[in-house]
Amino acid sequence: MAGDVAGRLGGRRRGIVRPTEAARRVFHPPWIPEPVDPLVERLKQVRVLSGLVTALGVYTVVAGGFSLREALENAVTASLVLLVITPLTVGGLLLAWRQHGPVGPLRTPLLKSLELLLRFAGTALLAFTLVAVSASSGMFVLVLGPVALWVVAFSCCAAVRLSANFFGTAAVHRGLPPLLAPVTAWLTAVPDLVTGDLRGLGLTPGVVFVLGAPVTVTALGLLELHRLRRHHGLRLRTHPLARTR
Repeated sequence: MAGDVAGRLGGRRRGIVRPTEAARRVFHPPWIPEPVDPLVERLKQVRVLSGLVTALGVYTVVAGGFSLREALENAVTASLVLLVITPLTVGGLLLAWRQHGPVGPLRTPLLKSLELLLRFAGTALLAFTLVAVSASSGMFVLVLGPVALWVVAFSCCAAVRLSANFFGTAAVHRGLPPLLAPVTAWLTAVPDLVTGDLRGLGLTPGVVFVLGAPVTVTALGLLELHRLRRHHGLRLRTHPLARTR
């Protein structure tokens, strides 16, 4: 009996060491509701996988090199964008929902979602810092290198997790993830178009590559909102505590 308990505890500790399991525990807590539309979830998984494959292919083959530091810098920038745009978007919806019911009960899930967002921002910043420091740490790279690689892998797994639940905002309203994801994707892509940072590609391929993510995310968001409205009676302007048909 004692051996079985020790074995289970040891298995749990070893599981936490894996970046995938650690990301699941940290960024997909039990309070996040399960998805109501399996089709949309499968499409999200396909979109994330295809996006990673496309990005790696463009960076390593077409653009001539992959910069981990630049990718982490983009993740930090995206986190800062989220820290600004998420409260503004949710605040606008709270004003609309307030006309149809109390918004006080939404405070707890909103704070939990904000906590997840701060966790991810901190993780991305930590990964960026470790990669930057370990690159110029001399002999200390033997210590910092493996730690940096683990944190980077953990950050990637966290990003995949959060692309599905979008910081647990579905706990506030099912329509928030398909609304916030496209807004964030466009705000992240527009600066590249304005500054002409097309990842070393030509004009047409660069614009297509930069716009690929926000266009795909927007299409999936509209599909999800449509299916939530049609099959579950959920609309963005509907108060989260209102009963659906």
